[in-house]
Amino acid sequence: MFFHRKEPIHAVKIGEPNPRFAQLLLEQFGGATGELSAALQYWVQSFHVENAGIKDMLQDIAIEEFGHLEMVGKLIEAHTKNTDQTEAYKSTLFAIRGIGPHFLDSQGNAWTANYLNEGGDVVRDLRANIAAEAGARQTYEELIKLSTDQETKEALVHLLTREISHTQMFMKALDSLGKLTDPFFGNVKPDETVALYYNLSSYGNGNGKDERGPWNSEPTFKYIANPSESSS
Repeated sequence: MFFHRKEPIHAVKIGEPNPRFAQLLLEQFGGATGELSAALQYWVQSFHVENAGIKDMLQDIAIEEFGHLEMVGKLIEAHTKNTDQTEAYKSTLFAIRGIGPHFLDSQGNAWTANYLNEGGDVVRDLRANIAAEAGARQTYEELIKLSTDQETKEALVHLLTREISHTQMFMKALDSLGKLTDPFFGNVKPDETVALYYNLSSYGNGNGKDERGPWNSEPTFKYIANPSESSS
């Protein structure tokens, strides 16, 4: 059962309408990193999860993302309302599709379920969600840079902030499963190469230095400096 309250989850106001900026906002309505994609992804994932707490978290965040979708939709509506006679409006996708949000990204590509990343394993799904939140946060950051309207920026900063909050929640959920830093999950045991790091991008002329760090060093990894020699 769903209930919809007519006031948005966060206040949405704008100063000066800008239909060209509204077209950019479509990225977070019908785009790959948008709120519709996140809401549906987390909602569907919740049905795969046996852990009652994580299921509840996924559903709570999914519903919040639907609220964010409403916020973005209201921003797009406000930025296109009463602007249909302007040259700025005529230069946008809205000239053909009409005012308000549509299931399109900022380039006019239709939303697709191919944007969703869910696979029936809670660890895999939570990691996919962290990546999804990172993509959304980056998009909001770029939108904030491009916005010239202070009230629009305030709404976008709130949306960006909640992406960070959700990332923390997903990380805490992974940590509760002991999988925040452990890459192993599933039922198939990895083979003996699991701890090998292959140096496959060496400088052939000897003028460069191969970089080393915790990603290719003991105790986690055995560094294979010359993989071609080791395999011969």
